[in-house]
Amino acid sequence: MSAVVVGIDISKDRLDVWVVPTSDKWNVPNEVDGLAELACRISEVEPKLVVMEATGGFERPVRAVLEEAGFRCAVVNPRHVRDFAKSMGIKAKTDSLDAFVLATFGAKMEPEARPGKDRDTLELEAVLTRRRQLVGIAAAEKNRLKQAPSEQVRTDIRDHIAWIETRLKDLDTDIRTRIKDMPQSREKAKIIRSVPGIGRITTPTLLAMLPELGKLTRKEIASLAGLAPFNRDSGKFQGQRCIWGGRAAVRSVLYMSALSAIRWNSAIKAFYNRLIGAGKKKKVAITACMRKLLIILNSMVRNNTMWQPRAA
Repeated sequence: MSAVVVGIDISKDRLDVWVVPTSDKWNVPNEVDGLAELACRISEVEPKLVVMEATGGFERPVRAVLEEAGFRCAVVNPRHVRDFAKSMGIKAKTDSLDAFVLATFGAKMEPEARPGKDRDTLELEAVLTRRRQLVGIAAAEKNRLKQAPSEQVRTDIRDHIAWIETRLKDLDTDIRTRIKDMPQSREKAKIIRSVPGIGRITTPTLLAMLPELGKLTRKEIASLAGLAPFNRDSGKFQGQRCIWGGRAAVRSVLYMSALSAIRWNSAIKAFYNRLIGAGKKKKVAITACMRKLLIILNSMVRNNTMWQPRAA
């Protein structure tokens, strides 16, 4: 481990740092002044890579500051890091120890440093997340409406549902406006929308939550979205292939798009019917259609081409 790698364990109030191979360690407050100090001290060790976990959003300002300072940053899956720690025989868990594991993981595994999302994309993702939350709340309220014991409660629930539906319309307008104001995303959106079966929410979701679309291979993009089937074989036993992990929000919109494409997209419809005719279960066939749809979109965005049924 001759290359210098920095691991940062991120919590709400503090950032714990470990440097390999020097074993230097320190911590700073997770605030504006602390981030400035962090960038300054990391610049002194000239790291090859800075590694941190995806922590539900707390990593974003840290990553933004460090990338602005010119450092290569890798944001890794916490599950992968924890499994790596177990493989090293490390069962204890402290903030400082987690920073050590992250630095060692970065030095040994060399995770890819991908640039973070720009501010416009992050804001679009936040709006989409809020929209998804409101859709979930509306569904819950509609279920409560069926079991409401009194007219007063039913009226209150109906008013709440009406308010949510109004907010959803406002958010949809906001999403369309944001995409129009993002030149690169606007061109991508035209390409994605040209595919029959792609819905109005699928397009912004792919733009905001799968910015790697068009930049990776077909296998890499399927794996990133959680649509790559994994083998479960041992000796003579051959288990059923299944998908696992990936980005749930992306898979959710692709599922709805696949259902629509099976009806209205001739290429996906033929592919689905061929799988069903071969004896595949419907759920397996739909998942395969999701993966095919994603791979087609990845190719179209990479080549900057609109939908061509014969090419699918």
